[in-house]
Amino acid sequence: MAAASHDLRFDSGRLCLDLVATGTGRPGEGPGERLGTPERLRAWLLGARVVPPGTPLEAVDAGWLGRFHALRHLLHRVVRAEAADGPERAAEADLAQVNALAAEHPPAPRAVRDADGGLVRAVAAPPDCAALVSVVARDAVELLTDPAVRGLLRQCEGESCTLLYLDTSRGRRRRWCSSEVCGNRERVARHRRRALSGTGESPATGPGGTDVRPAPHPAKP
Repeated sequence: MAAASHDLRFDSGRLCLDLVATGTGRPGEGPGERLGTPERLRAWLLGARVVPPGTPLEAVDAGWLGRFHALRHLLHRVVRAEAADGPERAAEADLAQVNALAAEHPPAPRAVRDADGGLVRAVAAPPDCAALVSVVARDAVELLTDPAVRGLLRQCEGESCTLLYLDTSRGRRRRWCSSEVCGNRERVARHRRRALSGTGESPATGPGGTDVRPAPHPAKP
């Protein structure tokens, strides 16, 4: 997998949701924009495997960035509306736009030999922006039109977190976008709520109210 900054990777289970996640930050992580420059977009396209490693992407510029931002906002509206249990659905104009973007031809794949003689995937020619937008839009169409997969859509239960993912965990018990991030924050918050509810525990006490803070050092003579 091509190297990419850690904050550009997200385990959503779908390419289109990974793109949406680049614009919605978790609480406490500062600004939500993760695709702020053409260089960051280039890293995401490679890291998310929109194109195979080594694909030339010198053409990526501010114009590409604007089009991917627009696609991200569009998919955020459409997927969130279709994932909701309520009566609201995605606007027909939004769906028509997704369909139009998906209608463009994606890059043609090729099987080529790598340095070790094995077969790897490549593209027939350097892709243009419309072709790569189409790859992500087609993934969204496949997600939205597959009831079984769409039924796995979840929103992170972390406070103020809006990330979406497919819950493919055993027993469908995944609650957070990341157990280490939002899950850990929830566990810390739960501990604090228990401490404030009068259970006899607090960040400075253990079970039964026992003081677990280290004893102060004796004053030096």
